[in-house]
Amino acid sequence: MAKKKRVGVVAVQIKYQHPKYAKTLIKTKKFMAHDEQDVCNLGDVVLLEESAPFSKRKTWVLKDILKQYLN
Repeated sequence: MAKKKRVGVVAVQIKYQHPKYAKTLIKTKKFMAHDEQDVCNLGDVVLLEESAPFSKRKTWVLKDILKQYLN
């Protein structure tokens, strides 16, 4: 089975249309990711890859930082 990958700011927003009312809704999902070198900061756009569980809620691993957030 292929490993799933997600791109986002660890809180990934998914836009979808309501089936009955046709209104565009936004669903936000937070992912707990393993960052071994502790290089990520708030607001960074990252690439996450599914992995074996590191803890109870942490089943994703940081693969790459696509864009760093500049303060």
